[in-house]
Amino acid sequence: MKQLLDLDTFVKTLTDKGYNGYFQTEASYPGKLKESISEYLEASHNGTKKPNRHELFLLSTYLQWNGDDKPRIECNMWIRHENGIFDVQKMDIERTDRYGQLLKKSELTNLSTGSVPILKEAVAEVSEDPKQHISSQKRGFKM
Repeated sequence: MKQLLDLDTFVKTLTDKGYNGYFQTEASYPGKLKESISEYLEASHNGTKKPNRHELFLLSTYLQWNGDDKPRIECNMWIRHENGIFDVQKMDIERTDRYGQLLKKSELTNLSTGSVPILKEAVAEVSEDPKQHISSQKRGFKM
């Protein structure tokens, strides 16, 4: 059974899962999670921004950012908004190199806000497996 979450509860749930950075709603409205969504909703209500006909909007953030010259992990969430209730529907997690080329991608569908992975699990979805270092020395007995 899906939970019905208002904006404050939705924000608290995602923040508790580690998603506490800066976001962009519909590729605009940068800021912390609550202020980004609130600005988008206000613009939609005022007619500045035309709301999506499917009642879904895109919420984007970086899960890992170590500078322009390092690989980064970006997360895109599709959020359903109906009558003041919010729920995550889909989540794309992408790891790209410093030039923006895709290294690894994970797509999570049929989600709800409660089933969104915590931040560390989301990062692990697209992280590289640790490489084993092989010793350059020969193994075995010397006589």
